[in-house]
Amino acid sequence: MKYSLILLSAIFTLAGCISSNDNSVVLKPETFKSKIETREVQLIDVRTPKEFNSGHIKNAVNINYFSENFQDSLRLLQIKSPVFVYCRSGKRSSKSVAAFKAVGFDSIYQLAGGLLKWQSLDFEIEKKQKK
Repeated sequence: MKYSLILLSAIFTLAGCISSNDNSVVLKPETFKSKIETREVQLIDVRTPKEFNSGHIKNAVNINYFSENFQDSLRLLQIKSPVFVYCRSGKRSSKSVAAFKAVGFDSIYQLAGGLLKWQSLDFEIEKKQKK
């Protein structure tokens, strides 16, 4: 019975994951949302500041993938803590994994389909308030 519960738990955990590669796990939006809402996480939006200001996931920090200081900015994060990363469609976040790994991150979680998929499921975003 105990073995069955452990196996069932593992199956449900894996069902939320689409794939993993080199210390990076791609999570379905529902799983990603659940994880960032149930604990304090490092949530990183790797889109441009203009994209970020047009709408982002609550509590996200913007670190522009195209910035020449991208890797230096990553070093300011807590390297031993998991990082949750997303972009518009998933391409930049996927490419950013190498940079996260290069500065020493062990646990990297990506949002499958990016913010486009997030919004298609009517998950909430917030916009920067204009002054």
